[in-house]
Amino acid sequence: MIEHKKLRNGFEYIEVENSSAKAKIALQGAHIFEYVKKDEESFLWLSEISDFEHGKSIRGGIPICWPWFGMNSNKSLPQHGFARVFMWEFMDGYEIDENSTSITMKLTHNEETLKMWQHKFELELHVVVSDKLIVELKTTNIDDKEFEITQALHTYFAVSHISHVNIKGLNKKPYLDALTWKKELQKGDITFNEEVDRVYQEVDKQVLLLDKSRTISIENEGSSSVVVWNPWIDKCKRMSAMKDNDYKNMLCIESANAFDDARVIKPNEVHTLKSTYNCLL
Repeated sequence: MIEHKKLRNGFEYIEVENSSAKAKIALQGAHIFEYVKKDEESFLWLSEISDFEHGKSIRGGIPICWPWFGMNSNKSLPQHGFARVFMWEFMDGYEIDENSTSITMKLTHNEETLKMWQHKFELELHVVVSDKLIVELKTTNIDDKEFEITQALHTYFAVSHISHVNIKGLNKKPYLDALTWKKELQKGDITFNEEVDRVYQEVDKQVLLLDKSRTISIENEGSSSVVVWNPWIDKCKRMSAMKDNDYKNMLCIESANAFDDARVIKPNEVHTLKSTYNCLL
């Protein structure tokens, strides 16, 4: 089943359901804000007080950061780029089989994007909803000059409690600590007892999120950088669309092309950032 739906305020989204799972993807930002496997709890976190309004990004799920990650050198431009607050076009959707559904959404340059970023592009999001969630962000340069992008699938994971989790797969990887702007080297698994905001480089394909009762596998392609973020106590209180204690039950692990992993795309070239999320109970 693939349905085009609207909230009472007119906010549009696509709902997908099959025998394996269901998902909801907003047309604004091509933002996956729900994915639930049959008979399981969602591994995506969504703020209970998040806005579902045009022009405001959703807090939780999988926001798309593109064509830049973080702040632009021009501080008047939106953090993490414009793709997450623009309306995308729903291209198609089809059943691969009774257990799997694929949909495609597209964003292309227009007068508004060209004011912020002077490049012509085609951006497609391909999503496969099955017993795994597969997300591919495909950038095509249709300009007559090359451009550089940084980007991320800014995935929010739901966790039982931040003190119960650790992350495997990043041991001995270099990272930039965005809190101190110092370069460090990871020693052992990542655990949490304070604010963490790090951009890891030279990352292998798979990262594992181990929680009290489940393990989430994140497999990346077209990327060698991963962002790990939890706002902790003080910053959580200052974040928009977050409750004061939300830091306890969420964690971001973001497949990215960030900082040293920025990508230069020449005319007519394509770059694809792909993540496969699998819950291993």
